[in-house]
Amino acid sequence: MDNMINLTIDGVPVSVPEGSTVLEAARAAHINIPTLCYLKDVQQIGACRLCLVEIEKARGLSAACVMPVSEGMVVRTNTPRLRQQRRVNLELLLASHNRECTSCVRSENCELQALCREYGVKEYPYDGAKKETSVDTASPCVIRDNSKCINCRRCIAMCNNVQQIGAIGVSKRGFKTKIGPIYERSLADTPCVNCGQCIVACPVGALHERESIDEVWEAISDSQKYVVVQPAPAVRASIGEEFGLPMGVAQTGRLAAALRRLGFDRVFDTNFGADLTIVEEGTELIKRLGDENAALPMITSCSPGWISYCEKFFPEFIPNLSSCKSPHEMEGAMVKSYFADKMGINPESIVVVSVMPCTAKKYEAARPELGKDGLQDVDYVLTVRELAKMIKQAGIDFAKLPEEKFDDLLGESTGAADIFGATGGVMEAALRTVYEKVTGKTLEKVDFTAVRGTEGIKEATVDLDGKEVRVAVASGTANAKKLLESVKSGEKTYHFIEIMCCPGGCVTGGGQPIVSSKDLQYIDLKTVRAKALYDEDKNKKLRKSHENPEIIAIYKDFLGEPGGHKAHELLHTTYTAKPKY
Repeated sequence: MDNMINLTIDGVPVSVPEGSTVLEAARAAHINIPTLCYLKDVQQIGACRLCLVEIEKARGLSAACVMPVSEGMVVRTNTPRLRQQRRVNLELLLASHNRECTSCVRSENCELQALCREYGVKEYPYDGAKKETSVDTASPCVIRDNSKCINCRRCIAMCNNVQQIGAIGVSKRGFKTKIGPIYERSLADTPCVNCGQCIVACPVGALHERESIDEVWEAISDSQKYVVVQPAPAVRASIGEEFGLPMGVAQTGRLAAALRRLGFDRVFDTNFGADLTIVEEGTELIKRLGDENAALPMITSCSPGWISYCEKFFPEFIPNLSSCKSPHEMEGAMVKSYFADKMGINPESIVVVSVMPCTAKKYEAARPELGKDGLQDVDYVLTVRELAKMIKQAGIDFAKLPEEKFDDLLGESTGAADIFGATGGVMEAALRTVYEKVTGKTLEKVDFTAVRGTEGIKEATVDLDGKEVRVAVASGTANAKKLLESVKSGEKTYHFIEIMCCPGGCVTGGGQPIVSSKDLQYIDLKTVRAKALYDEDKNKKLRKSHENPEIIAIYKDFLGEPGGHKAHELLHTTYTAKPKY
């Protein structure tokens, strides 16, 4: 057991493990110390000076996020001097800040705004010269507005340390300090993989997604357009948070109801596309396992941020990528072919809108490889945050909506599809199908718990009727790098690998609801949201993708055999190496 350190904070006795900081000790005692630059497990640098505390016998004020506890320490977090100092620090931040709060994308969900409210900041006594700022709009996914930046460096820590991409850094010093890409490039001209983790790390409105709300409203209002919508598996695990509903509870029925009330012509489910992906991907894996010349390990291709990372950082693994399109792209392809044929609709009049937990899906949807006959499989991508805005704009009371189902034909799914949103979920879903296809036996125990959990890298060995298949799962590009380096060096050997760009998988994607750093102290976001998806899976009657009756029907009526000519024409693609700059 760790050595425990005893101290007193605001008169409250506290015992915490040796090596803890004053901030961690205070949180353990349910005493809130304000922070801006601090982000749990990502960054603690004491730069914003809002977490200042008084420590008995110390010369000056100390930054709680970097101050280690010591035996017998006496700490005060709430004194007139501290309240005044925090107020002054906030006023100094506001002196050069773009204060157009009512029109800011983060209004009412801004950590700076919330702290100014809490500390009664009503005037701007230090108002003066403004820093030279710019708005970078060249990226297809992420907008960067330096007029809102407060130099907290949380985006840098997320990009450089957690994801190890290095697209954002700091230049110049003092008042001229700038946060952004090297040589004042656009994010579009950097190694950025569009994951959006910088957005969810940002405490203000300096980073946000490129919105498609206006274009989607316009399409819905166009009587000449037939607009189809599809939400990803992870969306149901988080959309309720935007409306005050409990975290970790899937809102599948309300989600379908809300989308229908927004005016979409058909409300399908990307879960169908996930089941379709598993049938195609499973077939591809079985073929590769039986071909001694095939590129192994086969690596999943569902995460567009991971695909971008592979193309830029590890192009030698492109032959290992599954040729399968991601689930929402497969669904889009089916909408503009199978569904269009069934309904007698001209594919050119169909608009496919995907609701995704991911900003990189916006880039993916525009890739020329993901379309046919001049039509993209998916026309617009909305993040969960954008969908929530649309629901609020439409005056829909989400929390009071009845439970409804998705439309049939491309809306049925199994439990295997639900878990796509959690790290390890694609792997588990694939193994459920591959096991039965290879062995010809019924898989009674469908839970492959060895690939579950929020660890950055997981490994397992699966027995396919005497044939051992070694698998691995990685989430977050830093973990992907570590795993791929071990494969390159020969240290590790696998047959099948799942990689998700975002830590924990889609449940923590760059397009998900933003949770304040204050709340993140008490929540394991990856675990809580993933639980909602595993609960959905557990409660489904069908839990294997190849048992989905709509999947069976689409192969019988339209696609033919899994992995066949027509399936390859519509559901598979290719990738190419791309420069970092």
